[in-house]
Amino acid sequence: MGMSSPLGTMIEQISREKHIEPEIIVAAIEDAMVVAARKYYKTEEDLRSKFNAATGLVEVFSVQTVVEEVTDPKREISLTDARKITAEIEVGGEISTTRPTDVLGRIAAQTAKQVIMQKVREAERDTIFKEYNGRVGELVNGIVKRTEGPDVIVDLGRTEARMPRREQSRLEAYNIGDRLRAVIRAVERAAKGPQVIVSRADPVLVQRLFEMEVPEIYDGTVQIRAAAREAGERTKIAVQSRDKDVDPVGACVGMKGMRVQSIIRELRGEKIDIIPYSEETVIFAQKAFSPAKVTRVQIIDAETRHMEVIVEDTQLSLAIGKKGQNVRLASKLIGWNIDIKSEEEKRQEIEAQMVALTAPGTPLAELKGVGPKTIGKIEVHGISSIEKLADMTPEQLMEIPGIGEKMVEKIQVSVASYFQNLEAKQAAGSGEGGEAAEVAEAPAKAVAEVPAEAVADVPAEAVAEVPAEAVAEVPAEAAAATEEVVAEETAETVEEPAAEAAAVAPAEAVEESAEPVAGATEGEAGPEATESAEPQKEKEEE
Repeated sequence: MGMSSPLGTMIEQISREKHIEPEIIVAAIEDAMVVAARKYYKTEEDLRSKFNAATGLVEVFSVQTVVEEVTDPKREISLTDARKITAEIEVGGEISTTRPTDVLGRIAAQTAKQVIMQKVREAERDTIFKEYNGRVGELVNGIVKRTEGPDVIVDLGRTEARMPRREQSRLEAYNIGDRLRAVIRAVERAAKGPQVIVSRADPVLVQRLFEMEVPEIYDGTVQIRAAAREAGERTKIAVQSRDKDVDPVGACVGMKGMRVQSIIRELRGEKIDIIPYSEETVIFAQKAFSPAKVTRVQIIDAETRHMEVIVEDTQLSLAIGKKGQNVRLASKLIGWNIDIKSEEEKRQEIEAQMVALTAPGTPLAELKGVGPKTIGKIEVHGISSIEKLADMTPEQLMEIPGIGEKMVEKIQVSVASYFQNLEAKQAAGSGEGGEAAEVAEAPAKAVAEVPAEAVADVPAEAVAEVPAEAVAEVPAEAAAATEEVVAEETAETVEEPAAEAAAVAPAEAVEESAEPVAGATEGEAGPEATESAEPQKEKEEE
């Protein structure tokens, strides 16, 4: 659009500076003149404006539509009156009447200027939005202009971009005037105009840097198939070659690591793992854990993308990484949920499973409150123990023919009751067992302390027969007389087994010790003790 007038020159200048099409500026000027004219003339007429490129002036018209019957004189004109102006006019045509613009004055001109500037700003915003919105993911150069709180404002030349805290690398500090490279993350419409968001933390940044440094990636011979990143810490990229003669990892690393080192410097020392991509999930998963070595990979659930990775015990900490970083990045890279275990952990897990499988269960017949018919229905479906029954959900139970909702509730109550009783018995058993152990401990120690030869010399008949007969042959008077003594003595003295006394000494020793024992208790019950010892002595002599 060639414009020699002052207004035309201004339009061209604004167009170049703001990167806006001249037609958009012209439309803005025409709209502004209409607003100014309507404000000046204070009319409701249909006012229109047109820029005359030849004269460089903006003309304003009042337009009336030709009708048979006029209802709105300001906007309509009858056919008769219209033909007085233009003879060939028909109904539906328009009659334009020029309105002078030189009388609009300073206020109208100011109004026009404001409208024009507003329209130009809106057009500029639309232009910037369209331009940068189509460049999302592109690498751009910028200069740090200022900071706004945690955000960094970057001057991209045409516009300013914002780099929020979440898009900044943890290793980097940004100073005003610093040059930096970033990727366009998003373009958002805001009240003040389009907001371009740039990032130094996005994995795409690493991809774009590799494209710049590695010709094989730029020309498409080597492809970056996946990338996972924790900005400032570590990045993993998976690469694949379309040419069998080109090593994708070697191409990215470069001679003596020059290519990758250049990128690491750009990222302020961030670690980069370059991994060969594989269509085989298991192989890809093994590679993804680099630098750790994986023993094997097991797919747990392909639908939910869940796998288990087994590593050597010595490799476990390396495979997990600092604060779980390595396993997180590997999971992001391959797009699967990963459970990682050492060989020892896996072995223990398998052993526990085997024990659970081989452990004998409690027969269903011991389940109280459930009839034999119901038990038979359950057993037909392979559930042979109370433990297996306890592991079943209500839905699984209801799938068994003949088992309804009420029966399920009954079964659950019975199972719960069984385990409660079992726990109660175990608790009680552990308490009783403790006491029994204490009681039994004393005799066991006594026997253990007796020399082997002493025990060997005791006649079998003496050990077996003495206690019973000794107790049986105690005269009734002696028993009555010792009643008081028994009450006063401790349980150990009263309950001392005769068999133990016989076992800890030979027959001769029993004979000799009968009198001292009697003497020891003589003050309290001497005669009775003597009498009780006599039958024992007679029996031994026999």
